[in-house]
Amino acid sequence: MRPDKVKGWVDTPKDEAFEIRCADICDTYQKAVKRAEQGINTFSFDEKTGMQALEPVKPNKLVKPGHIEKREFEYTRHGTQALLAGMDVATGKIIPLIRDTRTEQDFADWLDLVLASDPKAAGWHLVMDQLNTHMSEAAVMKVAAIENTPANELGVKGKSGILKNMETRAAYLSDPSHKVVFHYTPKHASWLNQIEIWFSILVRRFLKRGIFTSTEDLKTRLHGFVDFFNERMAKPFKWTYRARPLQA
Repeated sequence: MRPDKVKGWVDTPKDEAFEIRCADICDTYQKAVKRAEQGINTFSFDEKTGMQALEPVKPNKLVKPGHIEKREFEYTRHGTQALLAGMDVATGKIIPLIRDTRTEQDFADWLDLVLASDPKAAGWHLVMDQLNTHMSEAAVMKVAAIENTPANELGVKGKSGILKNMETRAAYLSDPSHKVVFHYTPKHASWLNQIEIWFSILVRRFLKRGIFTSTEDLKTRLHGFVDFFNERMAKPFKWTYRARPLQA
């Protein structure tokens, strides 16, 4: 079989709310800049798990005239790290959290981190996929504290109220009347999540050719890469228009 004649497919039902969710995500992106002018932040969020701290057993042979760089094929695995990252849609700024795991508590900790980045914000719109940790009890409790939701409305996980199941929790987190509003992408539509663009940059510019002596080394250098990106690349987005002179 020719490898160029093979392509992937998904044997799962299409998201019944695909059009609705897709329209909501696009509308959220479209309004991000104007909302930013009103003090309302819009972030695209996802996790990149299983980032390996790999170290070749021998140093690379560097480029020299007439020879390409050569890398030893054998390497040592020092472990993995998970990156939880949000990108400010209006500016491109990245807010990262690097952990050993990707649990609902890790996601709740990232929520704390992003909300603390702008304590005076008038509101938050957060775009993410439908992973169960994004509809968790810990996430609901973070938002509930901001919205001053009564405990009797929250109920008990698995039994009653807002916390009853993922559907009730997701409905609460995506309530448009809240200060913090979650927007869930359709299933199998990660291409709608703008943070994936930055993850591609991360892989090509940092991970692909990186050499890391430990998970701590990976974490430290990854923070450095994010800082460099935020300082040099992330800029406030401005709409510009220049009228072309009419052709004679």
